[in-house]
Amino acid sequence: MARAKIEIDVERCKGCGFCVEFCPRNLIYLNFDFNKMGYHPAVFKEKREGRSCTGCGICALVCPDTAITVYKEQKRKA
Repeated sequence: MARAKIEIDVERCKGCGFCVEFCPRNLIYLNFDFNKMGYHPAVFKEKREGRSCTGCGICALVCPDTAITVYKEQKRKA
């Protein structure tokens, strides 16, 4: 399984919750704090209950504000 992480631009995020709803690992949630625009932005939690991000990219695909970037660690060949 690939090791991956995502970055969310909290100032661009409008807190629509699509990424929260569609993350198959439930690693994204809406923050209680507000961003500069007055929205509760999405936040990524790297590990939750033994689960970690696979880098599937669904969150970035469904984000209408293009606020999510997915980073996947490439496997090295021996």
